[in-house]
Amino acid sequence: MRQRSLQTLYSYWNEIRKGRLAPHRLEIEPSRIAAILSETFMLERIGGGIYHFRLAGTRLCDLFGVELRGKNFLDDWSDADRRTLEWVLTTICEQGAGATLTIEGVSDRRNRVEIEAMLLPLLHSNNKITRVIGAISAASAPYRLDNEPVRARHLRRHQLLWPDGRPRSVIERLGSQAPNPTPSSAKLRVVTDERRRFRVVDGGRAGGKFDKS
Repeated sequence: MRQRSLQTLYSYWNEIRKGRLAPHRLEIEPSRIAAILSETFMLERIGGGIYHFRLAGTRLCDLFGVELRGKNFLDDWSDADRRTLEWVLTTICEQGAGATLTIEGVSDRRNRVEIEAMLLPLLHSNNKITRVIGAISAASAPYRLDNEPVRARHLRRHQLLWPDGRPRSVIERLGSQAPNPTPSSAKLRVVTDERRRFRVVDGGRAGGKFDKS
């Protein structure tokens, strides 16, 4: 995670998680992440491949040139990217993973910008993961593409995050106790297998305001 916004969000999320699968939606205090609210968003899992933006910071709306609230996160991707992202979001909501994405954004003039995103699970009704909190930040200049918003985006890389070092289902099956790291002690490492790469954590225009729904 190269971007400060992503690291800030992860550290806060992991702090309030306290070793659980995920923190509860109502535990999120916007004042604790006030410095990055303009790059923060929240999704609601509706089902059937629909993940609506419930909230989206003003900087994100400017970057994409549209009010994101109410739109489906999975819209406007290629078919292949949409399938990958739907799998990522399903894994987040059903297994409690987090994820990082590296995205190439393109304007009408064919200017490009690298964008990084993070997606993290939140418990909501019935203690199920139906909310996803995230942050998006430009990882390369220019942030604004000659004053043009991003018109197209392409998923270049994706990595799953297992905050406890392995999927919670594996921990429960083995009867292991999940560690309870502090944000300062959590370290990232990348694990490679034949199918995909995982980044693993060892031990560990909406006005930028979150509503309570």
